[in-house]
Amino acid sequence: MTALTITLACVAVIAAAVAVLALAALRRAHGDAAREATGLRMRLDALEAGLMGPEPTAVARPAQEYVITHLGEPEPDADEASVPVRLAPPAFADAVLRETVVQAASLVQGVRRALAPETRHRIRFEMRREVKRSRKARKVEVKEALRAYRAGQRETEGAA
Repeated sequence: MTALTITLACVAVIAAAVAVLALAALRRAHGDAAREATGLRMRLDALEAGLMGPEPTAVARPAQEYVITHLGEPEPDADEASVPVRLAPPAFADAVLRETVVQAASLVQGVRRALAPETRHRIRFEMRREVKRSRKARKVEVKEALRAYRAGQRETEGAA
């Protein structure tokens, strides 16, 4: 046997081992997917059974008048005033974390939008337009100042 034959045999054995392992992983994944589908089907059946229960009847409620202000009503006593809600430490941490995440996400979105090419182009365009406008205004002011200066010079020459 030559070295090439031995190398090819080793490569074939390794390829066969990889194929067997891949096939086993594929079968395992297929079995897991089937079990998960069965579990989901059972949950769906349970939810459908819960929804197919008796139809809820309409409850007659008295019509309420909605008032925006409390003008003319007596002030609630300090005892009846709403007591601040005390959150458990995990719930408080969750609320703070969610608020922080929302604020960070909105900041990132704003920065991303501000740095978008369209926005940069629009800002560049507006800046150029403003520079051109200010140059024109400055030119007009210089011309008016020169005109006034020359008119003053003519008056002093004419008066002398």
